[in-house]
Amino acid sequence: MSGTVENPSQLRDIYGPPSERALKKEMSKLDRHCRNFIALSPFLTLATCGADGRLDCSPRGDHPGFVAVLDDETLLIPDRRGNNRVDSLANIVAHPRIGILFMVPGMNETLRVNGRARVVDDPALLEPLAVNGKVPRTGVLVEVEEVFLQCAKALVRSHLWDPGSRIERSSFASMGQMLADQIDGVDAEVFDREASDPTRSLY
Repeated sequence: MSGTVENPSQLRDIYGPPSERALKKEMSKLDRHCRNFIALSPFLTLATCGADGRLDCSPRGDHPGFVAVLDDETLLIPDRRGNNRVDSLANIVAHPRIGILFMVPGMNETLRVNGRARVVDDPALLEPLAVNGKVPRTGVLVEVEEVFLQCAKALVRSHLWDPGSRIERSSFASMGQMLADQIDGVDAEVFDREASDPTRSLY
């Protein structure tokens, strides 16, 4: 296809080499700044790949610091109750390489972690991560291989944390209404009413 970039050398011809600082910021383990970032983070995205090459990028969220830092090279992400699709977990079982993007409300920088993961159900690991007496059924144990802070440009450009950039929520269909339009038998009002309970599975 005309105009398609097909190999890494073409990319380098377009963009040139990365800066020395961009290369040097990559670390193989967590330092105190990374630990602090994770302790403040209530939200991450988890990227995984299945054995068939199909990709998944899934949000994870809870109270700040919900991801446990076991040591400078190991993280534990609890798997809270959800819809039981287990797309990410199934991918990890088949193909353990993952990418994580941590975010902190109000901070435009993000933290990127790449590594290898496995799904664990060890009570000794999971019980300390209980919330309201509920122990996660499994967790994602991550062996950190690459970690670095991502500069603020993307979130600055997007104005993600700017209250003035928020849409009027009523201008967009509710989740219940969207599902009712997509799935026969869904009651939009019931779904939206139950959606306010973070401990309840809605699917």
